[in-house]
Amino acid sequence: MTSPAVDPAPEASPAAAELSTAAPGPTAPTAPAVPARRITGAVWAALGIVYVVWGSTYLGIRIAVETMPPFLSAGARFVTAGLLLTGIIAWRQGPAALKVTRRQLGSAVLIGLLLILGGNGLVVLAETGIPSGLAALLISVVPAWVVILKAATGQRPTAGGLAGVFLGLVGLAVLTLPGISGDVKVGGVVLVVVATLLWSVGSFSSSRLPMPGNPFTASAYEMIAGGLAGLTVGLVRGEQHGLDLTAVSGRSWAALGYLVVFGSLIAFTAYAWLLQAAPLSLVATYAYVNPVVAVALGALVLGEALSWPIVLGGAIVVGGVCLIVSTERRG
Repeated sequence: MTSPAVDPAPEASPAAAELSTAAPGPTAPTAPAVPARRITGAVWAALGIVYVVWGSTYLGIRIAVETMPPFLSAGARFVTAGLLLTGIIAWRQGPAALKVTRRQLGSAVLIGLLLILGGNGLVVLAETGIPSGLAALLISVVPAWVVILKAATGQRPTAGGLAGVFLGLVGLAVLTLPGISGDVKVGGVVLVVVATLLWSVGSFSSSRLPMPGNPFTASAYEMIAGGLAGLTVGLVRGEQHGLDLTAVSGRSWAALGYLVVFGSLIAFTAYAWLLQAAPLSLVATYAYVNPVVAVALGALVLGEALSWPIVLGGAIVVGGVCLIVSTERRG
């Protein structure tokens, strides 16, 4: 899952990027609430990067798995991105910025397993059988799960948040109709739904565990841990058997490179900067823009069909997410 999942009412604002995020999406760092700031051209530029790049990662995943094994390609992506981010941190902030306690490292590993292996890994596997746009729409229901998790732990959601959860679940039911009718593989739909649950648990837990103080360091360790786990699962599944790297298409290699550089590094950096430079209510809008971008790109580039359940269910889910984000972040 490449685009991050939003925690609609974070105590310490853990934005869920591909990792902690979320996403599907690099790990979103934990950042304190910021006062209202003037929305500059740089903010809009960074927001545009998050909108388009994270929205396009679903397309990138779909192209990568055309000729690459799912878990091995996803694992390689995040290990590479994590190591690159580690090098950048050491270069820009010094090796001391990478130091963490044993508990902090354990927490980062756990979040990486939930978000990278469980959340993103299952989405990559699912995209071997379902359209990228449908995967993005299914994933956008994550904020609804987070509201439910908060309610389960005694945090009272707003009326708007509850209404958004209801809309999200109705939209999710409509989106499963293509799988029920046989238009897409129902197994892929189920995988994405399970991925959204794991992603939500990871996003919800990230603000309640002793994480590394440096959000970039936390993201790097999450990516590396989740990526190594993905490689392990790929090997256990036997994805290496018969794998011929010379048979991997050039566009799959290009897609993987795009996911590493743009999806996991550039967009993540833009998102991390936005958390400090822009209102959270504005930053959170990626949660309902990304799916629209993903659906449009899937239809334009891959010719993915826009059936009525996908259009209607997607509209309902996006409306629910918009309601959750707008009301819960004010609460």
